[in-house]
Amino acid sequence: FWWCNPIFKKGYKTPLEESDLYNVCPCDSSDYLGSKLDREWTKQVKRKDVGKKPSLLRALLHTFGIQYMLVGFVVFLEEGTKVIQPILLGGLIRYFTPNSTVGKLEAWMYALGVSLCAIVLAVSHHPYFFCVQRIGMQMRVACCSLMYRKCLKLSNKALGETTTGQIVNLMSNDVNRFDQAVVFLHFLWVGPLQAIAVLVILWHELGPSVLAGFFCAVTFNTSARIYGKIIFKTST
Repeated sequence: FWWCNPIFKKGYKTPLEESDLYNVCPCDSSDYLGSKLDREWTKQVKRKDVGKKPSLLRALLHTFGIQYMLVGFVVFLEEGTKVIQPILLGGLIRYFTPNSTVGKLEAWMYALGVSLCAIVLAVSHHPYFFCVQRIGMQMRVACCSLMYRKCLKLSNKALGETTTGQIVNLMSNDVNRFDQAVVFLHFLWVGPLQAIAVLVILWHELGPSVLAGFFCAVTFNTSARIYGKIIFKTST
């Protein structure tokens, strides 16, 4: 974010004007994103001719799906590194134990592996969150553009049945869920893989007794979700 420094310096000296702000990236503009989603949504609307229901989710997947799936490799790399790093650290620690069979060269390799894992985690963590948050922003902007275009095409009768508050609520509150949902969706498939890998490693180190701890962790998480849903229902 070093590129922000010039505008910070200018804002420190004089009040910023709208003309001082950077232009929006063309690939993030409402016109570009709205047109992309509009093309896919038009294809979904044509599905009505063959008796199929249009799907906004399918239109979003066709528009942003490939981009979002590519980002998944980054989170897979990050979470895989988190599993590998303790193994390498354990090998390095064994070098310092009495009567260790770990050679000096092997210890250096373990130390290098731990350092590389730390670098990979630092390099992959923030770019992943930046990319998925940007994709979520693009989804939100595209949906807002689509709704705005639809509002311009509404008839007087439809406008009378739709309040301004409903439209404002859709464009200000509901679409914000895209920013939140896309950040953690990849963990739905990375999480189980990571849990299986950790379970295999613990089984190798501790034996069958690891199943007791794994069962307690699953039970605790399941109970927390159930209690959370109950509290949410009772509070609303």
